[in-house]
Amino acid sequence: MAKTKDKTKVVPGSGNVFADLGLPNAEEKQTKVRLAVAINDIIRAQQLSQAVAARRLSVNQPKVSALLNYRLQGFSVERLMKFLTALDRDVEILIRNKSRARKGGRILVTAA
Repeated sequence: MAKTKDKTKVVPGSGNVFADLGLPNAEEKQTKVRLAVAINDIIRAQQLSQAVAARRLSVNQPKVSALLNYRLQGFSVERLMKFLTALDRDVEILIRNKSRARKGGRILVTAA
């Protein structure tokens, strides 16, 4: 069997897959996903059914299903943060100067 050289070029990611794919509103999409991950982790850790989670979040069960499946187009960042507070979590927003190494500011969501 003949060996061929693989000419695939590996490019490091930016940390935001949406930006790497050139999608619009990449920062917002990344923020929503990170918030949804935190919400879903809490729902799973507390073993909440979708119906119970829906009552806690003041939404209907199909909205919880969409959230658990990361279909986030109907959710704003603010709404996702309100879901976290409804699940007894504090949400802190920290504003600071950007790194000189980057061109522009960024939004970073970290679950503690």
